Amino acid sequence: MLTSKDNQKIKDIIKLRKSSRRKKDDLIIVEGRKEIGLALKSGLKPEQLFYSLEFEKEARFPDWNVTVFSDVIEVSQDIFAKISFRDTPDGYLATFKPFRLGLNELKLPDNPFVLILESIEKPGNLGAILRTCDAAGVDAVVVADPRTDIYNPNVIRSSLGTVFTEQIVSDSFENISKWLELNKIKTFAATPATNLKFTEADFSQPTAILIGTEHEGLSEKWLENVDYKIKIPMKGKMDSLNASVSAGIVIYEVVRQRGV
Repeated sequence: MLTSKDNQKIKDIIKLRKSSRRKKDDLIIVEGRKEIGLALKSGLKPEQLFYSLEFEKEARFPDWNVTVFSDVIEVSQDIFAKISFRDTPDGYLATFKPFRLGLNELKLPDNPFVLILESIEKPGNLGAILRTCDAAGVDAVVVADPRTDIYNPNVIRSSLGTVFTEQIVSDSFENISKWLELNKIKTFAATPATNLKFTEADFSQPTAILIGTEHEGLSEKWLENVDYKIKIPMKGKMDSLNASVSAGIVIYEVVRQRGV
């Protein structure tokens, strides 16, 4: 059992808190029993597993195969608390080699339903949106010009691991636009600058919903190149909704129209 914060393995895992270090080492951090299990099922390559059974009421290992990790390291409760991202950790944290899909690798049905997020910055919002996409059965999530890493530990935490259950791609406006046109997917941009209510749009066809940031909304390059602009009616003084709330409202209108 490792009990010292000066151990090199502990120093290395703490360094992975920085995005630049994760990119350099080509590693992501996944914390939590359930989240690690989903990462394993998704096909990501497991590397190290850190654990402390002192967090368990009954000391036991999860039902996933621990032997797939190249290094399994038991640490004390104090040391685990230092490497954890959570206020109430469950005693399991692992590193994985990330697997990043390309647009042309996405597997879509005949009548796809895609969500496009432009420059989403807050990990909590992205994680919440991914939970909604998982629940609603969205076929793919495309992040345009991202400002946060899809595999940011806080995205993984707030998504409850659903970041590993969705087909997710990051790419540029130009590449995404070409891909949408090639796949004949109609685009619907959520914006206050229109008279078309989201409930009046036809989502029965191949559909991509576009959501921007709360403060800036979608950029002009997207708004000038979409098929339809849709709005969520609001009665408040602030003409803005949280991005994850906006996404959830429109996503479930698509689900309702399709009778799923």
